[in-house]
Amino acid sequence: MNNFIFENTTKTFFGKGCVREYLSCLSGHYGQNVMLAYGGGSIKKNGIYDEVMESLKKAGKNIIEFSGITANPTYAKVLEGARLARENKVELILGVGGGSVMDCCKAISMAAVYNGDIWADFWARPGIIEFEPLPLGVIVTVAGTGSEMNGGAVITNETLKIKTGRDYPKCNPKFTLMDPAYTYSVPKKQMVSGGFDILSHIMETYFSEPNEDNVSDDISEALMRGVIRDLRAAILNPQDYTARSNLMWESTMAENRIVKLGKRMDFECHQMEHQLGAYTNCNHGAGLAVLHPVYYRHIYQDGLSKFQKFAVNVWGISPEGKTQEELARAGVEALADFIKEIGLPTTLRELGVDESTDLKVIADSCNLALGSYKKMTHEEILEIFRECY
Repeated sequence: MNNFIFENTTKTFFGKGCVREYLSCLSGHYGQNVMLAYGGGSIKKNGIYDEVMESLKKAGKNIIEFSGITANPTYAKVLEGARLARENKVELILGVGGGSVMDCCKAISMAAVYNGDIWADFWARPGIIEFEPLPLGVIVTVAGTGSEMNGGAVITNETLKIKTGRDYPKCNPKFTLMDPAYTYSVPKKQMVSGGFDILSHIMETYFSEPNEDNVSDDISEALMRGVIRDLRAAILNPQDYTARSNLMWESTMAENRIVKLGKRMDFECHQMEHQLGAYTNCNHGAGLAVLHPVYYRHIYQDGLSKFQKFAVNVWGISPEGKTQEELARAGVEALADFIKEIGLPTTLRELGVDESTDLKVIADSCNLALGSYKKMTHEEILEIFRECY
């Protein structure tokens, strides 16, 4: 394995009833003013809002609400939240929701205390945080991004048409509360999309050097098998607690940096989807589902040994009677079949991309990841987009 340094500062409370049990006490370690941030209001329909409010009031908190955080959170929304936090002297941000809420709150935690332009200084390019962001706690309601146990945040600058993710350890939530029952009310389409995002995160790490046997790849293979199993089970029964709790922790494990230790990592597919999202606002997991099989058909010959392991160790494909290339390709096609099985889109047209969308402009705006098995070009990315169309 390659050299690494590992630290994760987020304290995680996992299991049924954890919000009722721990939130009041946890919030007591911070100041009086708590900003409660959430999305479109679904938490008010499923009872989560009432449970959270009860715990915060029990702790005697002054609650400032910040709602309306959308999928693909924007820099404008980050600045709006930062203004609200400053005006109300917020001492703790509590994000309740999925990855979009958590990502937006991380950026707000920085923008609320930073005098400069956080987009220019920390998202347009990597920066060094020499200040303390506002403390952040999160309550997870959707399994997918794994944002609850890292400092990563993906933000869209609508003016510049750029969607960028950065991971700053100082933005790690101080605490995370994860009740799998909170995910029961997530619509099937969103649950499946989030589930594929989990699988995508693991694959983006797995399909990179080193190719020699290593612990990170061993864990990744087990996680991928688990996601496939648990997603199938959750589709059959959305209230299967075992499946939903597994998916929730698999999401966290995919992005809490453990499987990334000693790995180069790829994430070119994420770079492509981010820019598709910046221009079309498409669903993240659905966009990844369209792109992954086509992208892997372009690169599998350059990472032949790893794609063979993927076929055998993740999908259970027998190598008997197959050449190395045939075996590797069979794993990619098994992935494509699984995407169809769980009902995710397989073309850009299904995502709402039409002939008026300038795919070349989007392709040219994509970052070229350094960890890919194959050195990509903007021309080949355009070719992938066109094949996906």
